[in-house]
Amino acid sequence: MHGLTVRLFDPKSQEWSIYWASSAGGTTELPMIGRFESGRGEFYAHEVFENRHIYSRFIWCEITENSCRWEQAFSPDGGKTWETNWTADFTRLE
Repeated sequence: MHGLTVRLFDPKSQEWSIYWASSAGGTTELPMIGRFESGRGEFYAHEVFENRHIYSRFIWCEITENSCRWEQAFSPDGGKTWETNWTADFTRLE
């Protein structure tokens, strides 16, 4: 399976939309929508996971010139509680 991500910025709303597409489905998923403020990016979407409707969240944080952290979390209760289920630390190669 192959995939790609397309990120689009809307200057009017000052929001980013992150679209994911994979060779498995042949279409784009609903976008994660959000913005960066004070060095932190938060993006949200409604998804179906294991046949349930959930909220999903991406957070980009600890952003420096050479590194950052990404986190994914799911919420089955409309965003009242979040379960972080994936983190990744990125470092720029020199």
